[in-house]
Amino acid sequence: MRRRMNDASGTAGDSRVAVNARVRVSPGTDGEVGGTVVEDFGDLAGHAVDIGENHIAGPARRWAVALDAGGLVFVDSDQLVAE
Repeated sequence: MRRRMNDASGTAGDSRVAVNARVRVSPGTDGEVGGTVVEDFGDLAGHAVDIGENHIAGPARRWAVALDAGGLVFVDSDQLVAE
């Protein structure tokens, strides 16, 4: 049974999500893909970059996932489940 992560801590719902873990990104959607977690940004995730009134970048994502089909995606805990 797959259990969805409920917060950005990486521990709620399914503690099996970690570096080198097999995961499904966007589970239950048409865009669902498999991959392997290659990086956990932990406490660094979630901070936007603004300089004055200029928005430079949105909040960083918690996990970097190397996709089975090639490529790399950055996602938050609620966007993946452990296999």
